[in-house]
Amino acid sequence: MTRKVPDVYLDTSVIFAAVLSPAGGSRKLFQLSEADMIRIVLGPHVLKEGEEVVRRKKPASLPDLAWLLSVGCVTVSKAAGMEYLEAARKMVSYRPDARILAEAMSLRPDWFITHDKEHFLRADLRKQLPFQLGTPGDLLQYLKAQLSGG
Repeated sequence: MTRKVPDVYLDTSVIFAAVLSPAGGSRKLFQLSEADMIRIVLGPHVLKEGEEVVRRKKPASLPDLAWLLSVGCVTVSKAAGMEYLEAARKMVSYRPDARILAEAMSLRPDWFITHDKEHFLRADLRKQLPFQLGTPGDLLQYLKAQLSGG
């Protein structure tokens, strides 16, 4: 039986963590995408924001970001429409994160992965979304359970 490869949307915090830590869970997601175990899907806003954060905080790591996006076989989709942005603004008051959530909603991934506890990793938000919301560790645990038949 063939398992569906989950589509995974990454928040900027995960992209930045993957650039900074070669051994962390965020980097493992790019490795899993390279191995066709997951499919990383991003919108143009989170990609631009990720590049801006790396450029501002760790500019020498820009080649690492480019390399991760390439080897991770990252798919970049079109920007979210206004209907998604309006819906996201009702769920997340911080405008930059509302735009990121809107992109995720428009892409309809299986998972939205983030480190942002303040704006995203909230129980009330998890209940409102049609996809799983968690950390890299949450997704890694899920994938491990799937592989072991659990």
